[in-house]
This record gives sequence, C-alpha cells and structure tokens, in this order.
Amino acid sequence: MLRLENISKIYPTGEVLRDVTWEVKAGDRIGLVGVNGAGKSTQLKIISGEVEPTSGQVVRPNGLHIAFLSQEFEVDPSRTVREEFWTVFAEANEIQRSLTEIPQQMEEADPDQLEQLIHQLDRKQRQFEALDGYGLEAKIEKILPEMGFDPEDGDRLVSAFSGGWQMRMGLGKVLLQSPDLLLLDEPTNHLDLETIEWLETYLKGLTTPMVIVSHDREFLDRLCTQIVETERGVSTTYLGNYSAYLAQKAENQAAQLSTYERQQKEIAKQQIFVDRFRASATRSTQAKSREKQLEKIERVEAPVANLRSLQFRFPPAPRSGREVVQVTDMTHTYDDNILFLGANLLIERGDRIAFVGPNGAGKSTLLRLMMGLEQPSEGRVEIGSHNVIPSYFEQNQAEALELTKTVIDTIHDEVPDWKNEEVRTLLGRFLFSGEVVYKPVSALSGGEKARLALAKMLLQPANLLILDEPTNHLDIPAKEMLEAALKHYDGTALIVSHDRYFISQVANKIVELRDGELKLYRGDYHYFLDKTAEAEEKARLEAIEAEKAEKAAAKRQKQREKQKAKAASQKAG
Repeated sequence: MLRLENISKIYPTGEVLRDVTWEVKAGDRIGLVGVNGAGKSTQLKIISGEVEPTSGQVVRPNGLHIAFLSQEFEVDPSRTVREEFWTVFAEANEIQRSLTEIPQQMEEADPDQLEQLIHQLDRKQRQFEALDGYGLEAKIEKILPEMGFDPEDGDRLVSAFSGGWQMRMGLGKVLLQSPDLLLLDEPTNHLDLETIEWLETYLKGLTTPMVIVSHDREFLDRLCTQIVETERGVSTTYLGNYSAYLAQKAENQAAQLSTYERQQKEIAKQQIFVDRFRASATRSTQAKSREKQLEKIERVEAPVANLRSLQFRFPPAPRSGREVVQVTDMTHTYDDNILFLGANLLIERGDRIAFVGPNGAGKSTLLRLMMGLEQPSEGRVEIGSHNVIPSYFEQNQAEALELTKTVIDTIHDEVPDWKNEEVRTLLGRFLFSGEVVYKPVSALSGGEKARLALAKMLLQPANLLILDEPTNHLDIPAKEMLEAALKHYDGTALIVSHDRYFISQVANKIVELRDGELKLYRGDYHYFLDKTAEAEEKARLEAIEAEKAEKAAAKRQKQREKQKAKAASQKAG
C-alpha cells in the first residue's frame, strides 16, 4: 500500500532521519516509537505530503487517500457538532449554505431578482446532488452515533463538549473522508481512561490500515500489529505489539553484542600481530597483509544501549508518621457542580496511590485540597501532623517555569549554595548538557520543560510526593526512569495519571473518583480492573434478572386483569 524507502530528513538544526525504510500494508496497525526528537511526527508528515524528505522516496499508488489526525486537531467552538462534521466536505458545505440562504433572499426579492434566484437555486440544487450531498448528510448522521453522540447532540455547540468529546469529533471528521490510510499523532493526549478505552475499541473495529505515534505503551500494546522504532535516524521493524517489540529488541541486542564482542576480540588479536611484526624483516609482509584485511572488515556496530538515558532517584527524607493524609466527611462544590459528597479516605505511609476517574471528576482538585491550595466546602482534608513533608508537582508545572531564566539559573536560584559543577551534574542526569544549560526556558520543548520541572523537585527532600500528570510530555525512556525512581521511593506518593502502563508499574493502591465518592481498592491497577469488571458483570446480571422479574410481574398483572375481565363478564351474564 505504501512504502518509505531510504528516507532522510535534514533540518538546519541537524539530521533527524538518516535511513528510514518500512512499509504499511492492508490490515496493518503500525506504532512508531522512539525518544522525543527521533523523527516520529516528521515521518507522519512525510507520508501525508506535508513535508518533503531530503532524500529517498515514498512509494504509494495513485489516488491513495491519506487522512491525518494531528496532535492539535482543529474544531470551531462556535459551530454545532453537525456543522463541524460538515466542514469536511468544503464544496458541498458551501453549496448547502447557499441552499439555505437563497430561499431567505427570495422572500424579499422583486420579480426580476426572484427569477434569477430561482435559476440560482436550481443550479445549486443540481450541484449539491452531483456531489451526493444527501448521501453526505446520511454519512454524517451515521457517524454521530458511531462516535458516541446522541441524535440531539448534533445541534449542540462544540464548546459544550470536553476535550475528549472534541477528539471524537476530530476522529469522526477524519473517518468521513473515507481514508485508505489513517495517521494518528498522539491520539490519547489529555484523554481520560474511559475515552482512551473507547478509542482503542473503536480503532480495533476499523479495517483501515493506520500508523500511530504514541507514548502510551498500553495503547500500543493493545492496538498495534507492528512496531517501527527510529533510533539515531535509522528505522527497524518488529512484528507484534509493544511487548513483543521489547522482547525482540532485547534478543537482537544480546545477539548483536555477542557478535560485536567476538569481532572486537578478533580485531584486537590481529592488531597485536600487526603491531608486533610490522617492522620485522621476516614477517612484515604477513603483517601488512593482515593490516589490509583489517581495513576491509565490515565492522559490527555496538548495540545502541549506550544512548544517554534519564537516571534519578528522589532524595531521602525523614520517615513520616503512619497517617499521612486524612479526608473526613469532605464535600466540595463549584457553583452547582458537586465534585465530592461526604467523601472519606485515609492515606498511610508507603502508599503509592493512583487516582482514577473521568475528566471533570475532581482528581486535580483533590490534590489541591490536600495541599491546602483550596478549602473544602464542608468536612476536612488534613496532612498528617507527624513529620509529613509534602512536595507538589502540578499538572501545569512545566508551564509555571520562568521563561526568561536559563536552564542552569532555574536550578541555581533554588540552591544558591551549590557549585556550578553540582548544578551541572544534576542537569546532566536530566539530559541537559553542554550549551543547552544556557538556553532560556522559553526555547525548550514541552518534554524538556517537564524534565526541568522534575529536576526542581529533587532539590528538596520530601516524604509525600503529590504528582499531577507527571508523565505529560515525557517520552517512553523518561517515563521508565520515573517509574524506576518511584519504585525505589520509600515515602508516600499520590499520583494522577491517564497513562495506564505507568499506573500499573508504580501504584500499589487505586482510588476511584465517581459520583462524589472516593472508593479505595487495596491492590494494584490490575486488581482494580478485575474488581470493576466483576462489579460490571454483577450489575449486568442483576439488570437481566430485574428485567425478567419486571416482565414476569407484567405478565402476572396482565393475567390478573384478564381474569378480572372474565369474572366481570360472567357476572354481567
């Protein structure tokens, strides 16, 4: 269907892609992976034709229709949902607008104008039919429920819907184009868990081939049939999902390391012979021959295992008391919106709790209440009184950095007593080195800002970490290092995240926010999934039994009414 052959891309800032070759065939769901800056989004743009490669070619059949759902999908808050979907069909949309406006003009037109407008209306009507305008209307009415919208939602404004529902609009607009190939760039960004799971299920049901860029490992695991990794500008294809890719890569690296070490040993042995006998009167010819052979050897590269990676540990802190946070009969409202209603929760030393729930359930608000940045409407939210030292990473922490400061000054100003070497050592652990440390914060990418904000967290010891979406803008290697740090952390950690894999790695308890309550699950994320699945199955069976009971009651009532009617008829007779 489509093939990238020896693609390279060089920007003024440097080479991004050096030798990228892979293909997508019918039925493929390909995940593109690699560190931030590896060129994943660039490959999508090259496939879509938005960016031209420096060299190489994209081989595709004529007429291949490619649709691209970018990270920043465009929707107009002032349109209705139905109008937003109509924007996909630009020409038909314009004609449809004319078909609405012309009859209004006809009401006030004089006889001469009226005749012109009648001809214009007839012409537009024929154009609309030629574009299958009524068929397009049917397509839109069909896509609305597929994306989860109720019939009446079509007339509601886009602005009335959350970001997750707006993503559904963006996806629906892409699918209305009937693409032969679907490109998805970070489709799960800022979606809650329920919406991510809906998206997974929906995409699995499509037969359209797709290429996906995502840092959501669980999403890649559940959806992808192949993984294409880009490392140092070169691509490698692995069959299977993300877990299969990790296993295959580890095997390949082990085999490559073994081959590399054997070759290095042989090269060293031959080099010793050359160095020893180069000047020998009797063996110099043999030495020169071996030297030429060494020059011709095709060298095996060392496995790419020495790429710099993010390494850090949270600093040790004093041991806190057993009770770290207590939520007692807490109610909290915003105007008429009740977030919490009589909620209770005890958080104990050593808990690593992930808070889950739909967007708008109050997860970030709960963390702010714990930090005392907001006060509950009723009840109490209290940090433990015995030696609890909190540290708070806000969802927008990276954006709260002072943009005019340099990277090194951002850290130096927090610890003025530190020497330059100490600051640079810390920054080096977060992949800031060389001249990069003198860049202003405003020039950093989202991922770099997130790493810098995390580095600031290390400066003060804390035994209670409160982390609101700490993995936003982090690539997979950075997420893995944060996971490792949290696993080694001996304090208490409270985490809000939509990254299911991250939650499954770090949380030892789950708190679900739903209908104003805090429900504690004393187990990890998989335990939580098992328990919620059991509850859903129980509710389903109870609903079936209730429906049966209702039907039986209705049947009995009907029989009683029939008997009454029969008795009344006999009495009258």
